[in-house]
Amino acid sequence: MPEQSEPNGFSRRRFLAAAGLGTGYSLIVRAPQSLAATPNAMDRIEAARQFEGLAPENTTKAGDEPNMHRVELETDLVVCGGGMAGVCAAIAAARRGTRVILIQDRSRLGGNGSSEIGMHILGADVSGGRPGWREGGLIEEFRLENAKWNPHSAWELWDLMLYDKCVSEPNLTLILDTAIYRAEMNEDGTIASIWARCDKTEHLYHISAQLFVDATGDSRLGLEAGAEFRVGRESFGTFQEPLADFDEIGMAMGSSILFTAREHDRPIPYRAPSWARKITEADLQFRSVASFEYGYWWIELGGIYDAIRENERLRFELLAIVLGVWDYIKNSGNHPDSENWALQTVGMVPGKRDSRRLMGDVTMTQNDLEAGWRNRSDGVAIGGWSFDDHPSRGFDATNERPARQILMDEPYNIVLGALYSKNIGNLMMAGRNISCSHVAFSSTRVMATCSVIGQAVGTAAALCVHNGIQPRELREDEDLVRTLQQQLLQDDQSIREVRNEDPDDLARKAEVRASSSIMDSEPAFILTGVTRDMPTVIENRWMGAMDDDGAWIELTWNEPQSIAHVQLVFDTGFHRPLTLTSQHRVRERMEIGPQPETVRDYTLTLVKADGTETVVAEEKDNYQRLRRHRFEAIEATALRLTIHATNGADEARLYELRCYATA
Repeated sequence: MPEQSEPNGFSRRRFLAAAGLGTGYSLIVRAPQSLAATPNAMDRIEAARQFEGLAPENTTKAGDEPNMHRVELETDLVVCGGGMAGVCAAIAAARRGTRVILIQDRSRLGGNGSSEIGMHILGADVSGGRPGWREGGLIEEFRLENAKWNPHSAWELWDLMLYDKCVSEPNLTLILDTAIYRAEMNEDGTIASIWARCDKTEHLYHISAQLFVDATGDSRLGLEAGAEFRVGRESFGTFQEPLADFDEIGMAMGSSILFTAREHDRPIPYRAPSWARKITEADLQFRSVASFEYGYWWIELGGIYDAIRENERLRFELLAIVLGVWDYIKNSGNHPDSENWALQTVGMVPGKRDSRRLMGDVTMTQNDLEAGWRNRSDGVAIGGWSFDDHPSRGFDATNERPARQILMDEPYNIVLGALYSKNIGNLMMAGRNISCSHVAFSSTRVMATCSVIGQAVGTAAALCVHNGIQPRELREDEDLVRTLQQQLLQDDQSIREVRNEDPDDLARKAEVRASSSIMDSEPAFILTGVTRDMPTVIENRWMGAMDDDGAWIELTWNEPQSIAHVQLVFDTGFHRPLTLTSQHRVRERMEIGPQPETVRDYTLTLVKADGTETVVAEEKDNYQRLRRHRFEAIEATALRLTIHATNGADEARLYELRCYATA
């Protein structure tokens, strides 16, 4: 039967062939003329264009596997692993003008924070127990996006939001359902290219790049490249760490499978399968069954096994425990209030904690996290989760508490020297596989910390690509380290004891005045170079009373300045936890939706030397913390931010206002 052509001459069969992309998703690569006229169509076409090189007509047969198609790709940076660290690394580098390919071995992004595993993202604020230290940057952007558009906490919408963030970046190509399996090396010991395979689309990808990031968690790229790595606990003598004596040397923490449950308006019976474990009260003597809707991180196994190669065995055993625990809740008689509760989801992918850690020029230890970070000048991200170590026997250690959690006095810096391989010159790492001892890893491994590590690595990689250097060369150049730190601060990444000293920021030489100042704040506080305050302290933000005309704050200069770019950092309530979670007690402490402190409606106005005014931005319904406005350069002697409404607070709040001469 002949092909049926559409009126514009674009046949349905040819359209489907063009859209059969290497990710396993059908996205529009070449759109009919009628589609181009629809709203947002051009944005969709641009987003889909990243996949053109993956279409079947651009492939060749792979000689050693005749049923696979070989795809040759070249880029600046390859990020392997699409968990939170990999997503943040890829987006950070792409937004800095670097061509990035992000490879993920599953169909969903987010790793342990995806719907497949369902662990909520935690970090330096220790789930609200250290108020004021919630992470900024990309992870805050994602959290605020989720709070606004996913108030009902659907995990799949979190996955889709991450997908949207990646495919909407013009410099980022996303390849899903694809796993790295080989690295080809240059004579100098650097990585020349990698091989990855997608059996769903029968593609073998051969990708060359200048730099590579291992964000796989299990350090698969580092393993293939021959990078040095560590596994398991060290002895006290290795790094002289007082907390190194928790468990047997060489053993690790395990993996967990999580579940969600929902309460109904009638009793829901439950019958466990024959292979489920029979759980007794003695098994749970140190493990709390306090609520039923989300559980339980302490269903953990694998520390005495190989969490990578014995994953199938661990999946079976963990599922047996999950269903056994639910059987105990429903049928032991000890939890009669569970009568109307029923399982909603049960993870089929074990969420890993502990496997290989790649070694860098610096190995962060307990001392670095407690105080030693102050002696290093290459901090690029913050951490602050407790020293949170788990017995290697996990759930089977029924006579032990499921964790030893020791909160350190304050957050710490994670340093650049721990984020690149000591023996593979163009390999960086992001996430739970960074260079640290097991004790330090027990804190750095959580996902919000992995996210800010990823942002630091992506930004550093972009700087390396721009300067044609390797990560070690970047760290050895003090000026470039300072440049990296200032770029990270500009992107709302917090670094301890580093302030905005950006020489291009015109606001730093301006005078500041405002309509009013309340609660001991001052207009000049927006120029301190720090974009967070502790709950009982106001020293880095301006707060102004809102009257019928709103509130305003203004920068003025003695001489006209050429301004083409204005950046704002608003208050988004860092004193509260904010994450995607199914756990009621965590949700109760959060604000679901736009954060009430955040400025919602505002106007930016430039005032010229002759007094004429030009509105360069009018924003409504803002809910984000970091906002940027770019426009044709204007010579001005003043910049005014007028705040018309907040998302609920009675006062206007602003942490920082920056101005630049170039967009």
